Amino acid sequence: MTQQSESATTSTTPTTSTTLTTSTPPDVGGPLAEPRPPGERRVWPRSFAGRLTAPLPGLSGFARFAREGALRPGPEGLADIPRLPYAPEPLPRADSGTVAVSWAGHASWVVQIGGLTVLTDPVWSRKILGTPARITPVGVPWSALPRVDAVVISHNHYDHLDAPTLRRLPRDTPVFVPAGLGRWFRRRRFTRVTELDWWEAAELDGVRLDFVPAHHWSKRSLHDTCRTLWGGWMLTASDGRRVYFAGDTGYGHWFARIGARYPGIDLALLPIGAYDPRWWLSDVHCDPEDAVRAAQDLGARRMAPMHWGTFVLSAEPVLEPLTRVRAAWEAAGLPRENLWDLPVGASRILP
Repeated sequence: MTQQSESATTSTTPTTSTTLTTSTPPDVGGPLAEPRPPGERRVWPRSFAGRLTAPLPGLSGFARFAREGALRPGPEGLADIPRLPYAPEPLPRADSGTVAVSWAGHASWVVQIGGLTVLTDPVWSRKILGTPARITPVGVPWSALPRVDAVVISHNHYDHLDAPTLRRLPRDTPVFVPAGLGRWFRRRRFTRVTELDWWEAAELDGVRLDFVPAHHWSKRSLHDTCRTLWGGWMLTASDGRRVYFAGDTGYGHWFARIGARYPGIDLALLPIGAYDPRWWLSDVHCDPEDAVRAAQDLGARRMAPMHWGTFVLSAEPVLEPLTRVRAAWEAAGLPRENLWDLPVGASRILP
């Protein structure tokens, strides 16, 4: 993979529209960026294609994909759907000193940190555009959620940005989104929208939210490829405990950079599914072995797999991501108790 531009935007006048400029991002060993003003209006470039780690497939790739036609698992690969782990339980009782995660399915987590309840890429819908209906129910009923204090979005693909779910939220819910995606939320009358570039941060009631790079891309319609940015989120409590939400990503150099810049990650929420065929998806989706390598590059103490067992997005058998991530974790000699391979609906509390 080829490293691409890491340019960031800077502004001159907080809380107003700003002129886009480019600057060198802070050194890995330098101080973290000061939090940006919440709700700041900013001007972004028309395209973020320069941030791609690898080129998107061209006509030859689409032609090969059409010839091979391997988009979904066959009957044998789908036979294990009834065995997918699903064990919903009540959300943990959390106070300001609790850091807990609950997996609602796919990339949707309920993160309780610093007294806040944060949703990641919330998708509570049964079906999303272009994909069969979910094969496991949502693990956390919407009615069981406490007040949602914030939402973080990794990118604009339909399995991560779900309009029907977001319509359930009060419009004054703070949302933290990639550069260029704020307009989508403001059109839907959200009033507290903060857009960030890579390596930038915001703060909410003592919890720091840093937007970090990912090996992925963005697209939501025929004419908006890479018009908005993509990435992951680092959530840091006031006591220094850190939860990293990778969003959707392939494997590559960014994990080591993130780990160096944010040492002491307590838990990494990493994607392990939607990886087959590999020639088509390796640049943008981790397979289970990639995810374990990424956890090591990050220096994360624990890893919780996600982005599998909810929607059928690619050709691998539905249970294969789980068996492979367990084998890769063991092969790496990592402590079994630090792999939080949760059933959909289950929770864990950081010690």
